[in-house]
Amino acid sequence: MNRIVILAAWLALIVIAIVTVGPIDLRPVSGAPPQFERAVAFLIVGYLFALAYPKHIWWAVLVVVCATFGLELLQNLRPDRHGREADALAKFAGAAVGLALGWLSARIMARRAG
Repeated sequence: MNRIVILAAWLALIVIAIVTVGPIDLRPVSGAPPQFERAVAFLIVGYLFALAYPKHIWWAVLVVVCATFGLELLQNLRPDRHGREADALAKFAGAAVGLALGWLSARIMARRAG
């Protein structure tokens, strides 16, 4: 089960990286406000990384936070994209909530397992 969660975490991050740094046409649009979409995307990534690496939560935090701000900075290298502080903060907020929820979920599951 843990290998599946690890795979899901990395795949989610790769998809977000492609959508974030790739051509703007690759960005999916749900109809929700863009800041909400950004926050939810990184909430999911944070949650998955915390579940995937519960014994190495600080490593998971480092990866997710670096990805959050790093991908936003990388957008500035493309002429058709832009990295904004407000976007990075929305992503960071989602990532922080996801990491916290994932860490709590992992602790609860560990207690139930034994």
